[in-house]
Amino acid sequence: MYNLRTLLPSIVVLLTAVPIINGENNIFKFDVSTNDLTVLVGEGERWIIDQSGTLPNGYNITFIKQHPNLVDVVPPSVFIEPNDNNNSTNSYNITIFGKSPGHLVITSQSQPNETSISSNVFVRVTVANSMVIYYISLVFGWVYFVAWSVSFYPQIYENFRRKSVVGLNFDFLALNIVGFAMYSVFNAGLFWNSDIQAEYFNRYPRGLNPVLINDIFFSFHAMFATLITIGQCFIYERAEQRVSTTARSLLSLFCVVVIILAILAGTNVLHWLDFLYGCSYVKLTITLIKYIPQAVMNYRRKSTVGWSIGNILLDFTGGMLSMLQMILNGYNYDDWDSIFGDPTKFGLGLFSVCFDIFFMLQHYVFYRHATKKLSESQTTTVEDLSSSTMKF
Repeated sequence: MYNLRTLLPSIVVLLTAVPIINGENNIFKFDVSTNDLTVLVGEGERWIIDQSGTLPNGYNITFIKQHPNLVDVVPPSVFIEPNDNNNSTNSYNITIFGKSPGHLVITSQSQPNETSISSNVFVRVTVANSMVIYYISLVFGWVYFVAWSVSFYPQIYENFRRKSVVGLNFDFLALNIVGFAMYSVFNAGLFWNSDIQAEYFNRYPRGLNPVLINDIFFSFHAMFATLITIGQCFIYERAEQRVSTTARSLLSLFCVVVIILAILAGTNVLHWLDFLYGCSYVKLTITLIKYIPQAVMNYRRKSTVGWSIGNILLDFTGGMLSMLQMILNGYNYDDWDSIFGDPTKFGLGLFSVCFDIFFMLQHYVFYRHATKKLSESQTTTVEDLSSSTMKF
């Protein structure tokens, strides 16, 4: 009978005699210069494949275009020469020519088949009509990011200047803080949690992480600024304003939904990525309804005193530039489906801009002669807006 001690030397010899091709002990490796490439229509961009390490066999790599009419790949295939030098690196230049605007993924297939090659040798290609439009779109993106980030502070300053939050609807604040909290949870999970990232790329193998560092900054900064505004509601004059029963009921419903999703994810019925998607849907729902209480309050008071127009002007600027960026990108990449095929983002932006226009009409047209000091009758109207007996 053999025991482990007598068999161990033979096992070690056997393992060391078999070359390991996959995993961390690769005897060869394939890298590409980039997995994301932008090409102009009528022009070409170079894409490089680097092979390093000992390659016992040659491989013929054929490139497969997701949409054949958008680009030409020259050459359409390359033969990777075998080599026995572990320190050598061989580079193969590929040129990708743009033919029509759009997006596609170029993948590879090797002969003989080697999964480590096909999983690494791919590129996401964006074919654009104009680099000028690309840079304009980039500028629009940063400007609307700054506009939306700064938009919280006019309201904070207005409250500080007046030492009062009378006229600022508490339902709007309550919905806003929950919405940004859900958005922050979504962004943080996809940006920092490696398990959630792995699940995302398992579902979308050649996709990009949709959460960038500016998304993290915006969501956490928005939550911070909203918390400052809520803090002002405790220290400044607020008359009898409260969070309404309707708003508290909606927030309770959102809380129940999030708790149920968390339990399902914690018991492995759903993946945590699905929990994050649920949080994002809560945020989208809140975005659709959060402006309604403030608009109704302004209408009943016949005044926008206490509601900062600076917030609205910056939000309008950001929303318009966001939609213009989407339209520019739709033309530049012939990607109108990103707007009309999945209208959620564009629709939400348009919805917010429409509310901004309505708020501007209230401020500059309908109630432009409203006095700077609320009368007793207006304060009574504010009291009537709250059906809740619990103070905020």
